Amino acid sequence: MTRPNELPEADCLAQILIHLGRAARCEDGASGLTAAQWTCLRFLARANARTRTPSGFASFHATTRGTASQITKSLECRGLIARRRSEEDGRSVRFDLTEQGRKVLADDPFQDLVAAIADLDETERRAFHATLMRLAAQLAARRGLPAFGTCDDCKHLEERTSGAHCACMGRDIEITDRASLCANHAASELTPGRTIAKTGHDRNDND
Repeated sequence: MTRPNELPEADCLAQILIHLGRAARCEDGASGLTAAQWTCLRFLARANARTRTPSGFASFHATTRGTASQITKSLECRGLIARRRSEEDGRSVRFDLTEQGRKVLADDPFQDLVAAIADLDETERRAFHATLMRLAAQLAARRGLPAFGTCDDCKHLEERTSGAHCACMGRDIEITDRASLCANHAASELTPGRTIAKTGHDRNDND
């Protein structure tokens, strides 16, 4: 047991994270959805269009393509998500939430954890976010998995006078996509508050 002012053991912190995750992922009897189905709905609500794919969800959920396919098919049968063909190649598919899916997600039991985190003060929340993102990146690196994240803390982000640009995809970033999960995310090593300057179009906050 950890005494006051004693540094918590790493395994103790890991167990707390697992407990929080399990508590937040509890199955909701009223909706009839499993914890895995809730996870899929949350993922599709937060991921950008290029990440809302079968392989994208499988990687995020740390499961096989077969298991991920079963989960998405079950949600399709319920009318909560819809399968769309890629407008670019016509072969690959992505999933979008339906109107019914968004209505179900509005009653997500996960919101209890969201409310608990919202009660933290701003300093605690910023520090908590930075720590969790670093842990997620380190765990992904240890297991050779993609580290999902958003544009604002990704090293591929280029801030240009014309707007945000993704160096990885070679595309401009829509404003609505900046806060979306991306499978091509690579954690930036720059300190918070600095813009990423890589080309003549870019600048640093200190310029």
